Amino acid sequence: MVAPKSEGNNTVDDDGNPLWRMAPSPHGPYWEEGQKLGYQDAGSWTLFKSTPVDRRKAAWLYAQFTVSKTVSLKKTHVGLTPIRDSDIRHESFSKRAPKLGGLVEFYRSPDRVRWSPTGINVPDYPKLAQIWWQQIGDVNSGAFTPQQAMDRLASEMDQVMARMQAADEKAGTYGGCGPRLNAESDPAVWLNKPGSPKAKLANEKPKGETVDYDELVKRWKN
Repeated sequence: MVAPKSEGNNTVDDDGNPLWRMAPSPHGPYWEEGQKLGYQDAGSWTLFKSTPVDRRKAAWLYAQFTVSKTVSLKKTHVGLTPIRDSDIRHESFSKRAPKLGGLVEFYRSPDRVRWSPTGINVPDYPKLAQIWWQQIGDVNSGAFTPQQAMDRLASEMDQVMARMQAADEKAGTYGGCGPRLNAESDPAVWLNKPGSPKAKLANEKPKGETVDYDELVKRWKN
């Protein structure tokens, strides 16, 4: 989206200025001030204990190299996925900002903290992901309503995680980090807890509102 027009990119004008703009994530009627509006993958490095020590040390040196300031800045210019505050505030990005459609202004603003990391990792993602995609397929085909699919998803995931918990407690399959399930209880118990999911609204589709983009960018610059 930032390649020159001479390379066949139709998302910029002849001068390389973007014909697009970066907009904040929209939110629905369940959103409240203070909640996140999106997420970004704030990843980490995983070094296996089974890896020979000399290789682990080499991997750790490489990890430090890839996130060092000079490498990180270059990587941010190429991939436009900043990991350092100093990267996005670098003079080179001040010069490049007009050609990045609001990305620099956004990442320099307080609004970026509304894009939080993804949160707690899903235990044994491959096992649970396949259950999720099965439900999506059944909803798309019309076999189940979204509510039916979510109820079935919750039930099947609980069953799988209960087996994972038992395996972890019995044999340490997950190194003591397996899931720990709460006893099943009435939904009202959870809905009445602070920070709980929201009870279903009578109107889930209120009239939408659009924020003036120029005003939004001004707010980002303040």
